[in-house]
Amino acid sequence: MPPNFAASSIPDTIMDATAWEAELTLGFSQRGDKTALVKRQHRGPLTVQRPFYPEAEICHVYLLHPPGGVVAGDRLTINASAEAAAQALITTPAAGKFYRSGGGEAQQAVNLKVAEHASLEWLPQETIVYQGARLDSSMTIDLAEHGRFIGWEILALGRPAAGEGFDNGSANLNWRISRAGRLLYLERLRLDAAAFQARWGLFGHSACGTLFAYPATALHLAAVQALIGEEPNRGVTLIEGLLICRALDRRADLLKGFFERVWGLVRGEVVGKEVCLPRIWAT
Repeated sequence: MPPNFAASSIPDTIMDATAWEAELTLGFSQRGDKTALVKRQHRGPLTVQRPFYPEAEICHVYLLHPPGGVVAGDRLTINASAEAAAQALITTPAAGKFYRSGGGEAQQAVNLKVAEHASLEWLPQETIVYQGARLDSSMTIDLAEHGRFIGWEILALGRPAAGEGFDNGSANLNWRISRAGRLLYLERLRLDAAAFQARWGLFGHSACGTLFAYPATALHLAAVQALIGEEPNRGVTLIEGLLICRALDRRADLLKGFFERVWGLVRGEVVGKEVCLPRIWAT
């Protein structure tokens, strides 16, 4: 989901400071034997590092948000498109942070477009939503008929290590996935203090996440089901070729580790490559 940001000295109690509006547009195209970042436009404090090629042809890009966190009133927009046959992976160098709000809302929109026989992976590190923060996030994925996509969203509500729960605040999460111009999946989820505590919600788990992979098969579904086994707070389903895996956990790093294992089960056939962890995750 949201971009992850570099380390910051911004305190966790920012109350509607001067808002930032930022937009980043990326375009990936196949050039010879590798994918190149052929378009990079940005407005405001949102940019990328130079591309990396740990897998030879697949272009790895790290998103950067220099302010280090998002406050009420901030609006971030990320657009990325993979042209025919291009292969790209987008991630972030650290956890994203949405700070406490005095009543206003922070907004983020991510719009991804994947052309025929292209693949795009959206794998940001976790997003920390501080107690009292108000986040509105939307993800729109437009797949060509033979486009390929793997993406996840990992949220950490509050900071349990610091004794902070999520007694107030909210996170509105919206996913819209279409294939060949037809709506494939639509989800609207609201997490607030009631949902954080309730049995029908997170039941006190501070970390929650969803992973999507397309195209997937019944064999992928069975493999992930076997991985889950009897482990609680894990689930997976398959809808018209779209694999949807959900999880709750007490820590975001544990949840991310589970998603990495799911990624390892599906990436070989979806993207055509075995898992190659971005180097930035190890720093």
